[in-house]
Amino acid sequence: MNWNSFLKSYQSYLRIERGLSKNTIDNYSFDIERLTLFLGNNKMEVSPIKISDETIQQFIYSVSKEVNPRSQARIISGLKSFFSYLIFEDYRQDNPLELIESPKMGRKLPDTLSLSDIDKLITAIDLSSNEGERNRAMLETLYGCGLRVSELVALKISDLFFDEGFIKITGKGNKQRFVPIGNVTQKYIEIYKNRIRPHLNIQKGHEDTLFLNRRGRQLTRAMIFTIIKDLAVKIELQKVISPHTFRHSYATHLLENGADLRSIQLLLGHESITTTEIYVHLDKKHLTQVLNKFHPRK
Repeated sequence: MNWNSFLKSYQSYLRIERGLSKNTIDNYSFDIERLTLFLGNNKMEVSPIKISDETIQQFIYSVSKEVNPRSQARIISGLKSFFSYLIFEDYRQDNPLELIESPKMGRKLPDTLSLSDIDKLITAIDLSSNEGERNRAMLETLYGCGLRVSELVALKISDLFFDEGFIKITGKGNKQRFVPIGNVTQKYIEIYKNRIRPHLNIQKGHEDTLFLNRRGRQLTRAMIFTIIKDLAVKIELQKVISPHTFRHSYATHLLENGADLRSIQLLLGHESITTTEIYVHLDKKHLTQVLNKFHPRK
C-alpha cells in the first residue's frame, strides 16, 4: 500500500469508526498530504510503515519555518493520530512522533463582541433585500444559540421545535443536542421562513434546509464569513471577526450574567469542560465583580 491507500483507509476509519465531520477529516488529511509533499520534494521514497522519527523531525523542522506554533502543534497532533491508527491496525509497532513535543504556547483568548457591537452589526444589514432578512435571521441565530458556522448552514426546518422552545443541532461527530432558542431569534427566523424563503426556487435536495442562497441551495461556510466581514467593514468595527466570534460572545455573555460553566458546556456541545474554558473570555472587571459578590472577605 502507498501513502494514498493508507490515507483513504484512515479517512474511512475517521468517518465510520469515529464519526468525524467532513471538515475535520479534511484537516487530518491535509496534515498527511503535507508530509507526503515534503517527502516528494526531497526525493525520499519511504512508506508510512517504514518512515522513521528522524524523517518526521526533518519535516516538523521544515514546517516550523512556515507556520505559527499553534498550526505546528495541530500538524503534530494530526500526524500522531494517523500513526496511532497504523499501530491500531497492526501496520506499525511504534509511533514516530512519540518523542516529538508540540511547541509551547499560551492559551489564546478569543475575541468577543459587546452587545452594542452585535446590535450595530445587525442594524447595518440592508433589509430592503430578501438576502437582508435572511442575514438578520442567521446572525440572530448564531448569537442567540451559540452555533458553529457548520451547524448554522446545516440547520433544517425539521430541526425547529419552536413550540417547545428548542432547536435540534447536529454538531461535531454527528452528535445531536437540543439548544434553547429565545423569542427574538424565533421571530426573525419565522419572518425569513414564512415571507422570504417560499419565493425562492428551491433546488432538489434542499427542501428542508433552512437558510438558502439566491439559487435555492444551502449556503457555504465561506459565504457566512463574507457576510460578517462585510458588515464589520460597514460599521468600521476595529476587530477581526468571524462567525465563531458570535459563538464566543454567546458563551461570554452567558457567563458574565451568571450562567455556570457546566451549563454553557452543554449548550455549546463541548465534550470537555476544558474546551469551554478556552472559549469563555473573562475581563478583569467581571472577575472583580465575582470576587466582591461571592467571597466571604469581600
